[in-house]
This record gives sequence, C-alpha cells and structure tokens, in this order.
Amino acid sequence: MSHNYLAFDLGAESGRAVLGRLDGGTLNLSTLYRFPNGPVRVLGSDYWDALRLFQELQEGLRLYRDQHGEALDGIGLDTWGVDFALLDKDDRLLGNPHHYRDARTEGMLEAAWAVVPREEIFERTGIQFMEINTLYQLLAMRRSGDPTLEAARTLLMMPDLFNYWLTGVKTCEFSDATTTQCFDPRAGDWARDLLGRLDLPTDIFQDVVAPGTVLGTLRAELADEVGVGQVPVIAPACHDTGSAVAAVPAEGEDFAYISSGTWSLMGVEVREPVITADSLAFNLTNEGGVCGTYRLLKNIMGLWLVQECRRTWAAEGREYSYDELTHLAAEAPAFGPLVDPDAHDFLRPGDMPARIRAFCERCGQPAPATHGEIVRSALESLALRYRWVLEKLEVMLGRRLNTIHIVGGGSQNRLLCQLAADATRRPVVAGPVEATAAGNVLMQALARGRLGTLDEVREVVRRSFDVVRYEPHAAEGWDEAYARFLALEGQD
Repeated sequence: MSHNYLAFDLGAESGRAVLGRLDGGTLNLSTLYRFPNGPVRVLGSDYWDALRLFQELQEGLRLYRDQHGEALDGIGLDTWGVDFALLDKDDRLLGNPHHYRDARTEGMLEAAWAVVPREEIFERTGIQFMEINTLYQLLAMRRSGDPTLEAARTLLMMPDLFNYWLTGVKTCEFSDATTTQCFDPRAGDWARDLLGRLDLPTDIFQDVVAPGTVLGTLRAELADEVGVGQVPVIAPACHDTGSAVAAVPAEGEDFAYISSGTWSLMGVEVREPVITADSLAFNLTNEGGVCGTYRLLKNIMGLWLVQECRRTWAAEGREYSYDELTHLAAEAPAFGPLVDPDAHDFLRPGDMPARIRAFCERCGQPAPATHGEIVRSALESLALRYRWVLEKLEVMLGRRLNTIHIVGGGSQNRLLCQLAADATRRPVVAGPVEATAAGNVLMQALARGRLGTLDEVREVVRRSFDVVRYEPHAAEGWDEAYARFLALEGQD
C-alpha cells in the first residue's frame, strides 16, 4: 500500500511542492510545483515576501488536488534557518520578515560581546558566531528602537509562521530553534537569562517540539478552500539542512556530510552537543537534528559566490546556465588565485566577480581574469574550505572520517564533487539531489508510524536513489594550494 506525503521545501532561490510516494519501502519523488523566491529590497532593506510564499503553498495544495486527488497522509514544510516573523497581540503579522543578508546586523556581534562575553554566549548556545543569527537580528532591532519589537507578543521562525497559518497552532520546531543562538541545548529550552541580559524580550518565544511531531490538521476553512481535506500537518526537520541530513544515505558513523546549495553545511552527526574550547576556537555549531541527534557542523558560504556571479553577469547581458559555468571553470587553469569563501566581503548581495577580484588583489594574488577563472577560484576555494573543516571535525571526534556524502543541489556539480574528493583525499558520494524533500517526506512517514528509526529512514534512501562516487585523484598541487588558502585567514 502506498502512502502520499506533500513536502514544501523553501530555499533561498526557489520553493517547491514535492509529492513523495512511499510504497513497499521505496520512495518516489515528483515535483508538482516550483516557484521563485528571494529577497525583496525596499528602501535599502531586504525582506522576505511571506504573504506571497503562503499563497504559493496554497497553490501547491490546489495542484495536488487537481492532479492527484488521493488522500494525503501528511504535509510537511522546511525552510532556511535564523529568520523569523513577529506577531502582535491579535496574532497579526508585524511587517515583512527581514532577510538574513540585510545589513541591519552590521556590528551586532561586537555589540553583544560588549554585554555578554563571546565565550559565555557560546557556552550557553553552542552555535557558530554569524551576524545573520536570530540573536543579532533581534539585538539590531532593540538597538535601533524598532517599535515592532515592543508590539510583538509572538516570535515564530519562518517555517513555524507558515505552519501556524496552515494549522492555527503556534510552536517552534527544534532543528530551526537551534539555529537562532537563543536556545540552550543543554537545558532544552530558550536561554532566557542570556536574552534578558541583552535587553531582549523573553516571553515571545514558543514551546519547542521535536522533529516528527504532528502539529495538527489543516485549518478547516483552508482545507475547504484548497480541496484536500483536513490533512495532518507535520514538522519534519523544519530547518532544511536537518531534513537533508536525515536523508544522507550513509551507514555507520565514520562519515561527514555536506548539504550543498547556496550554503554548504559540512559536519557530522553526534548524540550530544559538543560545546568545548576547541569547537569555540573552530567556530563550529551545534544544530538540532532528527531522532535525538545533533549536527556538529560548519556553515560555509557555499555556491552563493557562483550564484551571485551568475546573477551579476546576467544583469550585464550574459546569461549562463550553471552547467555552462561549470564547464568554463573546468577549462580554466587549476590552482589559480584563491579566496576565503566565508570572508565578510561575500556575505551581502552585489557584484560578486568584482569582490572576488578585489579580495585576490588585496591578498597579493593576481585577480582572475575570465569568467571561468573566477568560478574556478570560487570552487577550488570551497573545496579547500571543506578540507579545513574535515580536519577540525576529526580533531573534535578523535577519529578519521572515511567518506564525505554530498547531498542537495550542489551534488550535481561534478567539478566541485571531484575537487572536494581531491582536496580532502576522501571518496565523495554525491546524492541524492533531492535530499531535503526526501528527508522531509520520510520524517513525515516516521511521524505517522510508517517508519520507526533513523536507520530505517536511511535504508529507504539507499533503496530509492542512485548516487555517484568520486575517488580522489593523486593530483599534485593541493598541499601548496592549501598552504596559500590558510594564509588568507582573517584577511576579510
């Protein structure tokens, strides 16, 4: 007997409604609907268009009704982390949610540390320091006297906002809550005393629920409007990386994963948060996973650099597909100029080719000249960042990680996968591409009792999707390139 689940996966560039059919222990995915997403810039600030995105969710439900009509076993939604919405006393949305790349958080790390030492914030939250984190977005609102913070009675992370509009139930899902740097993983609750010391409200945060929780059913009036009935709405891992990692087709424990897309999230799965002097020194993060796990990982800027280059060149009149850009990079000389992909230079939207060239020149390197050389520089630098993170993870665990699994859209970039294998000297297993949707659907199935454990989830993934294995080549030049890469640290 087959079971049908609808997964909504909202990413930084686009959103999708994906139908997952679980039949006899095999999962089949089909995309019903794809729609654009991205920041809307108004008067110098960047926002998410939350109302339009909710309209797109409703359209996805209508398309399921029109194209299939069978009963759904569940609906699940995942999005990016850190961003949030505020509701007033009548549960009305207080303005459009800000985009995490908005410049309002400039200087907020230092402002927070002036009140609560950096070491203490990490000890309480275990989260990597990034100025995009929810904590610093809230602090920016407080420091600017933003009146919406005073009017707010409820904070909902982005997936929690959509789940509230779908069900009428206000909660915060665990994997997304942990991205905020407002959550204490040891206590299993919000770090309210930390928030209070930063003069931030402590009563707007909602109860936290585990991945795989049935939140409720689709609101009756919405169910009637879209015509799918009062389907259970399930929190999978509402942070998209949490869902993607759930679908890593690995066996055993000696593997690292990279959820590759706009960001590269590289890490390992652990049973308890790892909050130590080393994890602070390496600026690693402890994000919530599924089935009682944590994701000890590093947020890396990822393919954002290539995406922004592509957008810039399109605005100049040269439209490239991603395959064309990868081909140009493959034809460019190896081991050219390098960048630190996590440098602050590259965080905001803008003319990324010019920023890459400027970074190289500032560091005493020749600037990449052609479009292929620019993309090659970004991809080789990304592979070398993977090597750095792998080394630090092995230090933290005290053991060797034998394989790297790359999942998500970036697993289709054959050049990046091979560069990653070569730079780290580890086999890379690429796929599935649709890991986030697969993890979303399979966590719904687990919530409904169709699967029992994380091992069973991953067994379904292995049966259902093909992967590509990349063996490391014995290419010379990587050690010298890595030494040059390490010299770039702190030059942003």
